[in-house]
Amino acid sequence: MPIGFDKAIGMQQDALRVYQRRHQILASNLANADTPGYKARDIDFRAALAEQSGPGAPGMQATHARHFGGGGDLPGGEAQYRVPNQPSLDGNTVDPDLEMSAWAENVLRYQAALQFTSSRISSLKSAITGQQR
Repeated sequence: MPIGFDKAIGMQQDALRVYQRRHQILASNLANADTPGYKARDIDFRAALAEQSGPGAPGMQATHARHFGGGGDLPGGEAQYRVPNQPSLDGNTVDPDLEMSAWAENVLRYQAALQFTSSRISSLKSAITGQQR
């Protein structure tokens, strides 16, 4: 029975797209740290991934009333303005330390998703060719 590439890889390709999009937004925030009036933006990963996956994609389903609580009412995956901790006098809301921290975390998550995808492809390749690692 043939299996589609999308089913074999799962949601990792969607996660990689969302991480890439977030990386661009965070880099834009850092680039505009000294721009007067610039408002820092970010995305909600879960909402963006749900938007990326589409309505027909398999999602998590709760098997008990206490499973996966609090994730149902997430806003859309579009870039949203961040609430500033302490805005500057010129109206800029970019906190370079916060942005660098978020950027580093995003890079690590992107690399982990990429490594998982690569491992999954290697496993599929081994299964197809009949070779053991």
